[in-house]
Amino acid sequence: MAKVSTNINLDAELKKKAQMLFADFGMDLTTAVTVFLTQSVREQKIPFEIRRDIPNETTKLALSEYEEMINNPDKYKRYDSFSDALKEVL
Repeated sequence: MAKVSTNINLDAELKKKAQMLFADFGMDLTTAVTVFLTQSVREQKIPFEIRRDIPNETTKLALSEYEEMINNPDKYKRYDSFSDALKEVL
């Protein structure tokens, strides 16, 4: 099969991390991309799940608390400075 050259633009840090990972698997970046494309064509889809990052329960609670504080600021103590807030918790 004839080979062709293809250029892709990547974030430099992502490329470096990917090269290190694939080197541990015994392959270079070209081989890894070829494996990905071959599997995509074979399965007629992206061969793994793609989804949005969904906040975990702790993050959901923190966001909910933040919304509550924004919507009801009168329920929460205010400080003139960060050091004043620190004095209360230390």
